[in-house]
Amino acid sequence: MGKKIKISFRGSDIKEFDAGVTLYEISTFYKKYFNYPILIGTVDNDIVELSEKVTRSCTVNFYDRSSEVGNGIYARTTQFLLILAVKELFHEEANVVIEHSIDKGYYCEIHGIEIDKPIIRNLEEKMRELVKEDLPIEKISVSRLDAMKYFERQKQSDKAKVLKYISNTYINLYHAKNLYDYFYGKVAHTTGQIDDFKLTYIKDNGFVLSHPTSYNPECTLDYVHHQRLFNKFLEYTKWGRQIGISNASDLNEIVSSGKAGNIIRLAEAYYNNQLAAISDKIAQNKNIKLILIAGPSSSGKTTSCKKLAVNLQSRGLKPHQISLDDYFIDRDKTPKLENGNLDTESLKALDVTLFNKHLMQLLNGEKVEIPSYNFVLGKREYNGNILQIGKDDVILVEGLHCLNEDLTMAIDRGMKYKIYISPLTQLNIDHHNRIHTSDTRKLRRIVRDSKYRGHGASETLNKWNDIRDGEEKYIFPYQDDADEMLNSALVYEIGVLKTYAEPLLFNIKETDNCYPEALRLINFLRNFLPIPSEEVPNDSVIREFIGNSCFYKN
Repeated sequence: MGKKIKISFRGSDIKEFDAGVTLYEISTFYKKYFNYPILIGTVDNDIVELSEKVTRSCTVNFYDRSSEVGNGIYARTTQFLLILAVKELFHEEANVVIEHSIDKGYYCEIHGIEIDKPIIRNLEEKMRELVKEDLPIEKISVSRLDAMKYFERQKQSDKAKVLKYISNTYINLYHAKNLYDYFYGKVAHTTGQIDDFKLTYIKDNGFVLSHPTSYNPECTLDYVHHQRLFNKFLEYTKWGRQIGISNASDLNEIVSSGKAGNIIRLAEAYYNNQLAAISDKIAQNKNIKLILIAGPSSSGKTTSCKKLAVNLQSRGLKPHQISLDDYFIDRDKTPKLENGNLDTESLKALDVTLFNKHLMQLLNGEKVEIPSYNFVLGKREYNGNILQIGKDDVILVEGLHCLNEDLTMAIDRGMKYKIYISPLTQLNIDHHNRIHTSDTRKLRRIVRDSKYRGHGASETLNKWNDIRDGEEKYIFPYQDDADEMLNSALVYEIGVLKTYAEPLLFNIKETDNCYPEALRLINFLRNFLPIPSEEVPNDSVIREFIGNSCFYKN
């Protein structure tokens, strides 16, 4: 009789298996706990593909697309399926490029052929055929140098170049039919597990790949086009190509030649030009009296607000910043979530009536005593902070709800100028490995929380889902009401953040719930060479996170 091992599911429900059983075979015993196909598993908190063999007693867990971990696998495998379908339909004539996220999907382009709606319909049908075939997706470990030679022969120089800067002797490729591809993250067991997706033709050679999200795992929602956000992505992508940086390997090549300082200056100039253009628009419209800035966590709202104030001053305006935090209602009156925790992110946690009253008084030229919120006592206080604005004065407010009309309902829309800010990166690892906008923000926050708030990377990662829930409820639904999109991404920043974030991620223990996510981020950062921060200017938005900003006392 062969060796037996004991498998514990989520710390209980122990079953006995033969040593060498695959994680997929184990997963079949736990399908009843999941509403959707199991995509990936963990063995003692280490994420592994379902094809892996288990040879020792351990604790396992599994994930479907309703979880953040599982949805990341679903997204990556859907992209693999798209790449395979393009290869099956067009062979070597066409190449798919996955550009950036947009409305719960991914904007993609096909290079080498002209596409239209019928072609996109054929491509989607081909993907569905591959799903029905339920093809196994095989992971193959190969020499990194051999992989580079292979991708050069395939005329995929983007992949060959990025592998040049990875120190691993061996790397993993994923294989199905005649496709071999490199992904920095893991993919699902078979194509049959990807049973829901949509392709939406946009224009020219572009389309959007959509799939169920962890917020709506039941089905793929119809794509909703956000033209202003779409244009901002395209604008940054075009600029990246102009300076010769589209992928991580392009940035690495510049860093390795000792020219990182030049890219830092170019990126900062691009960001400052955006602020200057916004300031010009505001200065030219005398009706604007209230400037409202909102964006998801770690977008650089605070620094951008301060830099915008400087720009406005240079144009003859006098900006006054008001903090929404000072209009929190007293803690004992704050609404609560279902779990009993305070719902501090709800609009109901703010005294909207008082805020609007003060805005109206200020705009009428009256003197107003602005409150100050005591977070220790959980009460609003008045400490003699008197504000009165003049003819050329404007009010700046940044906060979670600033794009929501309900926050400033008493103020005429023509007097308001709303700015949505987010790091909308155009940089990808290669043509098939995109950088999540949320990953940039996540790394920024890990570094900032460690430096200024005494929180380890574990604490930041473990509360990230709650942060994202707030963004889904209170920010993203209102982004189309913005008058301007401000892109706070800096093309060089991943290299800088790597030097600060990587040690913090390595400090997370193997038993921690967020350990798999920490490993994913570590593997992601391996695609970038480190960039020293010495040449980053002290007014840069990235200084808000790494320190030594001229706008803060560090």
